[in-house]
Amino acid sequence: MKTNFLLLAVVLISLSVTSCQEKAKPEAAPVQKTDVSEFLGQWTIDVNGGGVSWLEVRQEADYLDADLLWIGGSVSPVASVYMDNANHLIVTRIDNVVRTKDANDAPLRTHQIANWLEVSKKGDQIVGYLLRPKRNGIGVDSTSFVGTKLMAPPAAPDLASVKFGTPVNLFNGTDLTGWKLIDETQKNGFYAKDGILGTDPVQTEGQEHISYGNLRTEQEFEDFNLKLEVNIPEGSNSGIYLRGMYEIQVFDSYKKPLDSHHMGALYSRITPSVNAEKPAGTWQTFDITLCDRHVTVILNGTKIIDNQPVYGPTGGAMKSDVNTPGPIYLQGDHGKVEYRNLVLTPIVK
Repeated sequence: MKTNFLLLAVVLISLSVTSCQEKAKPEAAPVQKTDVSEFLGQWTIDVNGGGVSWLEVRQEADYLDADLLWIGGSVSPVASVYMDNANHLIVTRIDNVVRTKDANDAPLRTHQIANWLEVSKKGDQIVGYLLRPKRNGIGVDSTSFVGTKLMAPPAAPDLASVKFGTPVNLFNGTDLTGWKLIDETQKNGFYAKDGILGTDPVQTEGQEHISYGNLRTEQEFEDFNLKLEVNIPEGSNSGIYLRGMYEIQVFDSYKKPLDSHHMGALYSRITPSVNAEKPAGTWQTFDITLCDRHVTVILNGTKIIDNQPVYGPTGGAMKSDVNTPGPIYLQGDHGKVEYRNLVLTPIVK
């Protein structure tokens, strides 16, 4: 009988201690909510493994909207953007994948495959992953990234009062001194001959595709005026990157409608105000000024972009920081093109 009373006492004491311990436990901290306003604005994004991207999130009257540039290509509207219940901003986009074709190579079955960015706030930055289903439908690939808020450009500069320094001849006319491939593992299709800096990325039908590299100056520059001449064969294209970040399109678009992907455009961002192209195979002149994140482009003596703000990198950008110097780089993997008389004059501040 005493044993039973003793056992009961031990149980009661144990329950009492447990109850006191539970009462003494601090309450769990509430989950910190992230207001959607913290994601609004423009962000430059460094992608793990290399590549620069850009995201703009906007609050419309009764919904969110966004535009996205993912490493290459164009700035495009997203399929959807929303906040989930875990304080993530979810940004979705759609890839069209042709699964089967008929005898005439016309698509028979196409899948629209959604991939998405899962974005969180971390201090002043955004962090997250791009999640992309594998093409065979088994599993998901993920790529991490970090984004930095992009401040608005300053007011347009008064170009009439800008002071220029000593002109720099970027090309000596005889060899590639002062230039190098961005990726040394790729094939160099550039050549120097008789005052011409050209590229001819030849592919042979039936043979393995050759990966040709882009060519950059060894020197880096801040703001400047760049003058050059370019000759584009029919149907070809290239690009001139300012600071390794902003592409001025080089393209055979003679007599085509105005477009942000045509000759002289700031690729997918600023459409020329007027057509000023010459026919393919003709030497054409560029006079380009980059100053205070504003760009002016004069093509063949006609001003086609007039001191317009540049809000972020274009596809193929080497870096994300819009406030640091960078090289001039020329695309070498798109098509045959020739350049000559490349002269850069720095802006003195």
